[in-house]
Amino acid sequence: MDDFDAEKAGDDRREETEMRWTRPLLIAGLWLAAPGAQAQLLPAPAAGTLGGGALGGVGQIVPDTLDRLGSIVDQSGLDRLSPARLADRLAAARAARIDALLRQHGDQIELDDRREPARRGIILLTGADAAAIDKLRAAGYGVERIEAEGIDMPITRLTVPDGQSLARALRNVRKIAPQAQASADNLYFPSGAATEGRSAALASHGSVGRGAAGLIDGGVAAHPALASAIEQRGFVAGAPRASAHGTAVASLIGGSGSVKGAVPGTPLLVADVYGDDPAGGSSFAIVRALGWMAARGAKVVTISLVGPDNPLLAGAIRLVRDKGVMLVAAVGNDGPAAPPAYPASYPQVIAVTGVDGRGRLLPEAGRAAHIDFAAPGADMKAADMAGGRDKVRGTSFAAPLVAGRLMAGGSVEALRREAKPARGKGYGAGILCDTCRNMD
Repeated sequence: MDDFDAEKAGDDRREETEMRWTRPLLIAGLWLAAPGAQAQLLPAPAAGTLGGGALGGVGQIVPDTLDRLGSIVDQSGLDRLSPARLADRLAAARAARIDALLRQHGDQIELDDRREPARRGIILLTGADAAAIDKLRAAGYGVERIEAEGIDMPITRLTVPDGQSLARALRNVRKIAPQAQASADNLYFPSGAATEGRSAALASHGSVGRGAAGLIDGGVAAHPALASAIEQRGFVAGAPRASAHGTAVASLIGGSGSVKGAVPGTPLLVADVYGDDPAGGSSFAIVRALGWMAARGAKVVTISLVGPDNPLLAGAIRLVRDKGVMLVAAVGNDGPAAPPAYPASYPQVIAVTGVDGRGRLLPEAGRAAHIDFAAPGADMKAADMAGGRDKVRGTSFAAPLVAGRLMAGGSVEALRREAKPARGKGYGAGILCDTCRNMD
């Protein structure tokens, strides 16, 4: 056995050990580290959606199921929890969310070398030369050169050889092509819960011109408050498809009438990165959506999704920012003890946290490498799937308010002048759109 085969055998043994221990500890932590966490954080199954050991139809998995598994049902007691207790419960909710996806869709989702969920068997590569590509082909990797509209960055998509885990494949690819950037096709989750309803018609109001507000999320449903121009495009299987999360976020940017957004009536470009795909919300889908936004001349793009650092996504964000697109993202709801959330943590992105009706930071609000602004993320309503409005909670719903004010003001400097000063740390330059709550 040569050194490479010995190393591969060692990798196999290590992965087998990790999987043998990690999953039981993950589930044990859900119950032992955070007693009562499931009652606190996981809503009861809706009839016909979580019964029978399934998570509903494929089209209900993301973001619908993730909204339910990642949501906080009894928010009233969160501010009374100790920081340690809160961190345990939020970690338990995230563990349950990821475990549910792995159990139900392990044929399409697996963990990468950082234990982050990703599309199974896919590696995204940038900066690889021809010699490295030839070596990867010889090693059994499927190689496909792909392009993303509006993104001037050559991308190679590798298919992992049968029988090789994504984690091991990433380590091997980095050895074969050390000068390249290799990453998993990581998954990104919604940063707040919105009440799901029956399937709804998709909002469709023709095409929009340059200078529109962009939204990367689930699809947006037809709603009386969303009567302005809306153009939607899908970037995964089954998209665009209306979702509660996307509809609520869209209404907080440009809604008018029953739900008033931060800049009523603004036209919207909507990129659905979830559709019917259990592995929706992936980094490559978001990169393609960003490129489309840049090509269509979007002025501001808001992303209420969170996940890990990803080299391909980081590069795409730099490129679209260089094209003049301003980017806003939520910091997520995994709590201040969680690792920094992305894309909010990238320096080119305006990172937004959420506050409640009393101007206090949401206890479940995540963190980023920087916080730029705060906006309402609780004690508020947004458009629902039934044509009405409903309560929403999470940093997901703060980000579109900041994006809307950025559309109106035209610059970060204008936002800083507009922001209401806040006492304490963690608010960035202050609170924007403090009265944008639709609670009347």
